[in-house]
Amino acid sequence: MEDKRANLIAISIIILLIIVTIIARVTLHLSKTFFLIFGVDIAAIFAVLAIVILRSRFNTRRKLLEKQIDTDGRELRIEYSFLRKVAGVPTKFRVRELEEATDGFRSLLGRGGSGSVFKGILPDGTAVAVKRIEGEERGEKAFKSEAAAIASVQHVNLVRLLGYCISSTGPRFLVYDYVHNGSLDNWIFPKTGGGATSGRRRSGCLSWDMRCRVAHDVAKALSYLHHDCRSCILHLDVKPENILIDDSYRALVTDFGLSKLKGREESRVVTTIRGTRGYLAPEWLLENGVSEKCDVYSYGMVLLEIIGGRRNIRVLEKGSRVSNRKFEFFPKIVIEKLKEGKVMDIIDDRLVEGGGIKEREVKKMVKVALWCIQEKSKLRPSMARVVEMLEGRAPIEEPPDTQMLVVDFLSVDDEDDNSMPHRHRPRFAQMDRENPSISGYSFAFSTLSGR
Repeated sequence: MEDKRANLIAISIIILLIIVTIIARVTLHLSKTFFLIFGVDIAAIFAVLAIVILRSRFNTRRKLLEKQIDTDGRELRIEYSFLRKVAGVPTKFRVRELEEATDGFRSLLGRGGSGSVFKGILPDGTAVAVKRIEGEERGEKAFKSEAAAIASVQHVNLVRLLGYCISSTGPRFLVYDYVHNGSLDNWIFPKTGGGATSGRRRSGCLSWDMRCRVAHDVAKALSYLHHDCRSCILHLDVKPENILIDDSYRALVTDFGLSKLKGREESRVVTTIRGTRGYLAPEWLLENGVSEKCDVYSYGMVLLEIIGGRRNIRVLEKGSRVSNRKFEFFPKIVIEKLKEGKVMDIIDDRLVEGGGIKEREVKKMVKVALWCIQEKSKLRPSMARVVEMLEGRAPIEEPPDTQMLVVDFLSVDDEDDNSMPHRHRPRFAQMDRENPSISGYSFAFSTLSGR
């Protein structure tokens, strides 16, 4: 546009100079004044033509340079993006980019205590899962440093963290690879109702061999986070919903971003309680700090659920008051069946129909799980030791007896106690002496902040 305007101005000036020359010739004839005006006009016309030619050549060279710079810049950005992915450096996204990728956060994959997860497609066609974190209190610097540390973690059984987004006024986001087969809970627990959301999720029943492989995959992922990273990374929310199943039916641990980093010289880290009921280690609930043994406890609980195909805590009777409710605690059932020599009774009923399950393998899995859920953290094995036991490279002794005080995070009606919100009332559940797997009443002991 500027070039056209400049050329029009140059042509107008030349035409004006020619008109002036003609008028001077008619009025002044061949006088000295005419020749002076004529000479000045000719010089001015040549000057304008020279400026036009030089400007045209300059603009041509400028466009070539801009095109070259743009091409080099595009190649540099592609190479930079590639190197970031290879190095595991997380990409910083804008909120607008994530809104476009998720179509305005419409495709909801799931919702948890810390936020919601949405499916999205990046401009390059990559399918992603975008987690929107609500109510996080971490500072921006801590959020970035921990996101970078977690994103640099590379393991075949960990979902890759692609990037993050920090909004000055709104929530924060984590962007993960999208896994099509969904979470483990859809593959080990029977369907309890066909809602619209659950109907869209892929689900089924994993075979015994696949469950053993999933348990092994999760153990290797946690062992890597605890022992093979520069900083010990504590997951602190190991549960079936945070274990994804890929197209090859291998396990991928997810939602480990921004859990907790622990230095190698630290034995425990003090942090707010923000896990999930039924998977929290006793020492964490007693506010004694967290360590990698908290993940070991949660893994043991998940392992029992994989074996039995059922939740570890189940409501039997919904009384009008908390004290009248009855809860069934699956780990206690497992202990009793193991003592009675009836360990095959705890297996998922859907697996028993197919047969082909060796009792020796079931006992091995059960014993590993019971070692992991010991109340005293020092009795629990490390995740590296768990991997060795699952692979048969380490002997598995009989697990010691444990009281197994149950943490009751089951919902409490607001009318039971209006003075305290139910989501902040953790409780120890005492066992019924006639049936050790049944919890009859609870005792509040601490105030926790739910995740």
